[in-house]
Amino acid sequence: MLKSRSNDSIVVSALGARSSFGKLLRRVDDEKRSLVIEKRGTPKAVLLSIRDYVRLATPEPDVLRLLGVESERKGTDKFTSAQIDRIIRATREQKKKKR
Repeated sequence: MLKSRSNDSIVVSALGARSSFGKLLRRVDDEKRSLVIEKRGTPKAVLLSIRDYVRLATPEPDVLRLLGVESERKGTDKFTSAQIDRIIRATREQKKKKR
């Protein structure tokens, strides 16, 4: 039996998790949600996507988080690697001309 909690995690019994593990694993990945596994109504374990696990295991330094926030605010988080390379080359060329 699956339930949902207000924090967007999926709650399932240990028996339910065992019988439909593949389906639950896909949901955790596809829906970007965590899975709480209960035994006799008591939470016993959590299944996280690898992305969420890495975020918890190695939190990003504050400076990187702030750069990400600023990038989103300015809209520069949508740039491709090729666009970034062109901007860097153009900036370097401008600096050379000023010398």
